[in-house]
Amino acid sequence: MNAPVLPMLPSATDPHHGVRAFHHYRGDIVDQCDVVVVGSGPGGGVAAKELAEAGLDVVLLEEGPPFGRNDFAAEVGESMQRTLREGGTRAARGNVITPTMQAIALGGGSIVNSAICARPPQWVFDKWHQRTGVELSLSDLTPHFLRVEQQLGVAPTPEAVQGTRNLLFKKGCDALGIDSQPTWRNVRGCRGSGECFTGCRNGAKRSIDVSYVPAAIRAGARVYTSVRAEQVVAEGRRVNGIRGRVVAPFTLAEHGHVTIHAKHVVLAAGCMATPLILLRSGLANRSGYVGRDLRFHPGLAIMAMFDTPVEPWKGATQGYHSLHHLKKGLKFEVLWAPPAVLAMRLPGLGKSFQQHLLHYDHMVPFDVICAGDHSSGTVKPKLGSWNPDIRFHLHHSDVARMQEGMGILADICWAAGATQILPGLNGIPEVLHSRSEANIIRTYPLRASDTIASCNHAFCTTRMSASANDGVVDSWGRCHQFDNLYIADTGIFAASSGVNPMLLCMALADRVAQGVAQRA
Repeated sequence: MNAPVLPMLPSATDPHHGVRAFHHYRGDIVDQCDVVVVGSGPGGGVAAKELAEAGLDVVLLEEGPPFGRNDFAAEVGESMQRTLREGGTRAARGNVITPTMQAIALGGGSIVNSAICARPPQWVFDKWHQRTGVELSLSDLTPHFLRVEQQLGVAPTPEAVQGTRNLLFKKGCDALGIDSQPTWRNVRGCRGSGECFTGCRNGAKRSIDVSYVPAAIRAGARVYTSVRAEQVVAEGRRVNGIRGRVVAPFTLAEHGHVTIHAKHVVLAAGCMATPLILLRSGLANRSGYVGRDLRFHPGLAIMAMFDTPVEPWKGATQGYHSLHHLKKGLKFEVLWAPPAVLAMRLPGLGKSFQQHLLHYDHMVPFDVICAGDHSSGTVKPKLGSWNPDIRFHLHHSDVARMQEGMGILADICWAAGATQILPGLNGIPEVLHSRSEANIIRTYPLRASDTIASCNHAFCTTRMSASANDGVVDSWGRCHQFDNLYIADTGIFAASSGVNPMLLCMALADRVAQGVAQRA
C-alpha cells in the first residue's frame, strides 16, 4: 500500500518535520515521481532540493534514519553504532587494513564530519582532464560553489571558537613560514564544543538534514528514510525507477517492499553504495569502471605534548588547516575526535598506556592527508551482505609522501612549543623528545604496514570521463549508457580533489541537478 501522507512543511522547531520515518510505514511503499534521488547526503540532498525548486516532482530515499539534536550520543561507541555503517568498523583490505567510515543517516556524512568546506584549485581539474579527458574547470563550478556556500552559510572559523588546540597549529605554521588559514565551515553559531564527529548537539552545524532536506520538502519533495535502494529498473537506454526495501533503523531488518516509478533516477548513495546498486542491477558498466579505481585521502596523525594543559577538547573540531604544500599532495589540519577514538593512537600497554591518558589534557593532535594519486582499490558486492567488499592498495609512493608530511607535522609541533611528540608509526620510538630524535620520522624506511592510516575521504568508483570507454558518467553526471540515469556523489570524481571533498561533491550535484532539470 502507499505510504501515509504527512504534512510537508517543516516547522521552525523541527527541521525534520515532513520526513517519513520507519514508524510511519505500514506494508509496502509505492510512489511515482519525475525524479527519484537515492541518498540524502551532500550529493543527494543538494540534487533533491534543486530539482524540487525547479518545479519537478521529487522523491528522496535514504537508508538511514533521521537524527535530531536529542538523538546524538556523546559516547563514541554508541554514536558509531548508530550513525556509521558497520558500526564504524568498516575497513578496506589490501597491503594494509585501512579504516574508512561512512554514515547511514538522513544527511549522510554531513552529520558526522567536521563541516570543512574547501574549494579545490584549478590544477585539480587539469589533473582530471589528463586522467579521463573530462572537460571541467573551476570557472564552470564557481556559480555552483557560490550557491552551495550561500545556502549553508559557509564562512571562516572565527578566532573566538578556535581554542588553544587550533591556535597552537597556527603558531607552529607561523614560526616556520608555512601559510595556514581558518577553515571555512558550514556552521552557524558554533560554540567550539568539538563534538562534530558524534553529531552537533548544539545544532550549529548546517548539515544536509537541517539545510537542504527541509528546503526540498518546502518545495514539495517527499522524503522517505529507512528505505534501502537495491535495484535500478531499466529498459533499453532508459531507466524507469527504483526497487528496494524498508529497513529498520540500526538493525537493518527487512520489512516492506519499495517501488518508486520515476522518469529520471539520480544515484547519490555514496561512492561505496552507488556502485553496488549498479553492479547488482547489471547496469552502466560497459567500461568496466563501476566499482573500480577507488581512491582515498590516506591520512596520518601526530600527537603533540605540551608542558602546560591545553584542554584540547575545547575549540572547533578542525578550525585551522594549511594548503601550503597542497600541490605536493599534502594538506595539514588540526584534528579532534572523542577521547576513546584518539586513545587508540596512544602507545603502550597497562601502566604506560595509563600514563599517557593521565596527560590527555596536554595533548594536541595534528594530521596530514595525502592526495593518494598512486593508490587505488575496488568496491564489489559481498556475498550474502549489502555491505561492500572493499580492497585497497596503499602505494609506496603515497607512503613516502605521507612520511614527508609527518616530518613537516613534527616541525610544526616543535615550532608550536611541544616538548614531546607521539608519532604513532611502527618501528619508530613511541615518544620522541627533541627535533634531533624526530629526524627518524624522515629517514626510517617506512612501509605501508608501519602506518595507521585512516581513509574517510573516498571517491572515483563511478568516475566521469569524456569517453564511454574510460568511465561511467559524463561531466554532467549522466551515465554514458543511459538517457535519464545520473550520479551525484563523490564516485564521479575523476581523481583526487586534493582538499576535503564535501563542497566539491555538493557543487557537482548542483550542476547535475541543473542538467537534469534542463532535460526533464
